[in-house]
Amino acid sequence: MRTAPGTTRRPNNLAPLFAPRGIAVVGASRTRNKLGAALARSLSGFAGEGGHLALVNHRDDTMYASVRDAAENGPVDLAMICVPAPACPAVLAEAAAAGARAAVICGGGFAEAGGPGIGLQRELAEVVAESGIRLLGPNTSGFLAPHAGVTASFVPGIAQVRPGRVAIVAASGGVNHALAFLLGEAGHGISLAVGLGNGVDITAPDVLDYLADDPATGAVALHVESVADGARLVAAVRRVAARLPVVALVVGKHDVGAFAASHTGALATSWRTARAALAQAGAVLVDDERELVDAVGALAVTRARPCAEPGVGVVTAQAGPGLLLLDDLRGRRVNVPELAAATQETLAGILPPLTFQRNPVDTGRPGPDLGRVLATVGADPEVDVIAAYALHEPDAVDLVAAAREGRAAGVPIVLGLGGVGEQVVRNRRALLDAGIAVATEPRGVAAATAALLADARARRSVPATPPAGDVPTGITGAYDEHQAKELLGRLGVATMPRRVCHDRSAAHAALAELGGPVAVKVLDAAILHKTEVGGVHLGVSAPAELDAVLDKLDAIGADRYLVETMAPPGVDLVVGARRDPVFGPLVLLGLGGTTAEALADVALRLAPLTAAEAATMPGELAGRALLDGWRGGPVLDPDELGAVVTALGELLAANPTLDEIEVNPMRVTVDGLVALDAVIITEEADDAQPDQ
Repeated sequence: MRTAPGTTRRPNNLAPLFAPRGIAVVGASRTRNKLGAALARSLSGFAGEGGHLALVNHRDDTMYASVRDAAENGPVDLAMICVPAPACPAVLAEAAAAGARAAVICGGGFAEAGGPGIGLQRELAEVVAESGIRLLGPNTSGFLAPHAGVTASFVPGIAQVRPGRVAIVAASGGVNHALAFLLGEAGHGISLAVGLGNGVDITAPDVLDYLADDPATGAVALHVESVADGARLVAAVRRVAARLPVVALVVGKHDVGAFAASHTGALATSWRTARAALAQAGAVLVDDERELVDAVGALAVTRARPCAEPGVGVVTAQAGPGLLLLDDLRGRRVNVPELAAATQETLAGILPPLTFQRNPVDTGRPGPDLGRVLATVGADPEVDVIAAYALHEPDAVDLVAAAREGRAAGVPIVLGLGGVGEQVVRNRRALLDAGIAVATEPRGVAAATAALLADARARRSVPATPPAGDVPTGITGAYDEHQAKELLGRLGVATMPRRVCHDRSAAHAALAELGGPVAVKVLDAAILHKTEVGGVHLGVSAPAELDAVLDKLDAIGADRYLVETMAPPGVDLVVGARRDPVFGPLVLLGLGGTTAEALADVALRLAPLTAAEAATMPGELAGRALLDGWRGGPVLDPDELGAVVTALGELLAANPTLDEIEVNPMRVTVDGLVALDAVIITEEADDAQPDQ
């Protein structure tokens, strides 16, 4: 947003980029199809806003010969550099020397191209470090700041996107523009739309920090392809989410790493880890660009009250679309409670007797009482959000008036309005202006509703700083299974009775003492995957069986054995903590054994974390029903699990030389959790580990 003369600028050094007093287009051209010509056309309106726009091309005597010359006739805060890649470092340095405080390099040919481009990108970084100029790009299509009258993009048509409340922070310039156009089609305006490109200097956290106190922005759409500094991104999202909703789309669910690397010259981010980290920071997660538009559009106009388990009232004027909407909501695990008896009684006095009125509420078709129906559903004590759908039937009902009448205090409405034509477009705009979220189809209503619910849950409470308990430190060297379980015992994790045996006689004595059946394992810190080498044998009860098992263990080179009481039956989990190279300490929960890897059914959190945060992790697993007493099985105590996961996270965070600790399986039994196997990997042990 442009600062009025005489006022103080906000203390953020991206203001010269997004709200410049003057702009120089370096490499401006009169040849229409050249980049410099396209940018000059896009920025032509900036001069009309009273800003200083200077076209720079030393080969054209009708333009300025340099940025320095341009700066003599007015302030130049921003340099738009449109020259070939090899010339960009020198031009960037020249612009900085002339007083420009920000620059954009749209062209490619840098790290994403490999070869000499890697060196050129390094030179740009050196200029930035030496001069302090802020650089957006290279390899970006620019940005859009409608409130400041700046269209710093070479993409035709982007100037037609109107000012509004949604900000876009996209890894890709192309995605930035695609989202801006989609939001425009959905009736939303833009406060800022930025494509980061290769991110030599300005990255997502920089722009998020700028937006954290931007009064023109009501919600942020974040598109992530790669992350250089996970901790900084999480901190920036957390700062923004404290004031504004942030909706995040992370690319990389499927195998796109090679193409992603060729796009920006950066490694693709771990999809699951990035999503988990952003959600923990307060972002709402979506799966595709259409959901991103529906979600951020809804959150830009309305928010639900903070709630642990919000409920949704579904109202439909046509049964078929209503079924699609309900089905989608159920697939997202949205709580659609049956309405209270008093609510149903009121609805029975409004609607025809054959309509469904328990939730969803089917009105049969839109009618003059739709507003009363919405208000009645919104007044139900179990309803926190209304998800509604109706086709445009102007002779039957004024949907805008009905939605306004149906608003209940603190209960937002997401209305799907189906239809075509100018009147439908006007009605959608009127609904948005009234603070009512709008979608065009049932799926969009479901996506927007789910976003409101996720935002409400995230805002329910600010996670407390995890208490610093008595955490063991000094974890170094190699750990065998017995030593790992001793450490778990210090953390309060239960294990089965066991004996370390250095010879056969000790193994037989252990069997006699513990009683059968027992598990007999090779005990060797160098063997991380004992099952794969035949190092685990279960259900051993008799001395003869034990001798046969010991023969097999000796054949694989065992010189020590672990004899352990067999655990009771239950459901197996994998619980662990590891050090991610981008985001730092993480904890993980999944179904045990190899199932977690095969199905990728895992939940992740940044560590350290509170036990309450950890206790929510089982709810994210696709196989969560197995933990709720499936077919008479044991029931997981989420608080007990939360304590274990928290302890592992604290252990990892307190020991910089600890790389990973994994309990697999961690069995859920009728008596609680018990660790059946454990692996600890430290820096020293990892360096000494032979290839397996």
